[in-house]
Amino acid sequence: MMLMKLLSFSAVILLAATLSTASAQAPDLDLLNHNHPILDAHNCYPYDGRWNDRLQRALRSGFPVSIEQDLAWYVDPQTGKGRVVVSHTPTPTGAEPTLNDYFFQQVRPIVEKAIARNQQDDWPIIVLHFDFKDNQPALLNAVWQLLGEYQPWLSTAVKTADPFHISHIQKKPIMVITEASDEQQKVFYDQLPIGARLRLFGSAHDPVVPQNLSVQQRMHWAVSASPDELLHERPTNYRRWANSSWYPVEEAGQNHAGVWTQADDTRLRALVDHAHKLGYWIRFYTLDGFTPAADQGWGQYYNFGSMEAVDLRWKAAIAAGVNFIATDQYENLARYLPQNSNDLRPNPAPRSTPAK
Repeated sequence: MMLMKLLSFSAVILLAATLSTASAQAPDLDLLNHNHPILDAHNCYPYDGRWNDRLQRALRSGFPVSIEQDLAWYVDPQTGKGRVVVSHTPTPTGAEPTLNDYFFQQVRPIVEKAIARNQQDDWPIIVLHFDFKDNQPALLNAVWQLLGEYQPWLSTAVKTADPFHISHIQKKPIMVITEASDEQQKVFYDQLPIGARLRLFGSAHDPVVPQNLSVQQRMHWAVSASPDELLHERPTNYRRWANSSWYPVEEAGQNHAGVWTQADDTRLRALVDHAHKLGYWIRFYTLDGFTPAADQGWGQYYNFGSMEAVDLRWKAAIAAGVNFIATDQYENLARYLPQNSNDLRPNPAPRSTPAK
C-alpha cells in the first residue's frame, strides 16, 4: 500500500511537471523578422530643430525597421500642463516635437496601409524603441496612456500570473520596446492586472560590473567576461530583449577598435548565440563609421572612423544574427539587409527647383 501511494504521488508530481512544461511558452524569436537582423535607427529625431528628416529617412530605408525615440517630460510654465516630447536631453525647452506628432502621426499612413493590406506575416514592420531620459512617474504614465490610444496598432501580449510564463505576442504593425529600468517595469507591467495586455516590452537588466574597478578595468572586464556573466537572467513576459554596447565585443569600444579579427568575430557570435539560447532578441549600439566632414549631428562617441571599418562590423553583425543593429547611417546599413513591404515606404521628399 505504501509503495502504491509513493507511486501515485510520483505520478502526480510528474504530471504536474509535464503540464507546467507544456503550458510554459518559450519566447518566439521568429516573431520579429524571423529572427533575422533589422536596422535600428539610432536617435531618430531632431536635435535642437536640426535634422528633422531622420524619421522619414529611416522609414524610406525599408521594413522592418526599428526607430529609437528618446523621451522627456516638458511642463509648460504658462499652463502647468506636461507633454511627452522627443528630446536628446532630460531638460527640454518646449521647442521639441511631441512623440505623438513626430512619430505616430508621421507613421499613420504607413500603419493604416499595412492594416488594410493585412499581410500579417510581415508584422511588426516597425519597432518603436524608447530611451527615456528620466523615469519620473508623470512621463511614464503619460506614455502608457498615449500607447493606449494607439493600441490597435500595437503588438501586445497578455499579462500572465507567472512572469516567467511568456505569453504569445499578438502581431500588429508596430511593436514597442523600452529599456531596463525597474521604474518603467512598475508602470508598464507590475501595476497591470492579470489578463491585461502589455503594450511594450522591456530589456534585460544591465550586467552587474564588479565594484571598485577603474574605468580601464571596467572596459577590460566587459570584453573578457563570459556571455553568462553579462547576461544570465531568464526572459520574462515583460523583459524580452537584451541591449548591449559594443564594449563587450572590442575593448574600449568604437574609438579604440583596431583591425577586425577572427577573435572579435567569434566573441560577437558567442554573445549573440548566448542571448538567443536564453530566449532574447539582442541589440548592439551604435555602429557608425564616418569622417568629420560627413558628421550629421552624430558625434564621435560611436564612430569607428571610416566606412570601411564599420562595413566590416555591419557584415559581421548581420552574419552573427544580431537582431537590432543600431547606427546613425540608416541608408548605408539598409543596403545590406533584405527588405520587405517596400511599397509601404513613404515617397521621397520632392526635389526643390533651382531658382532662375
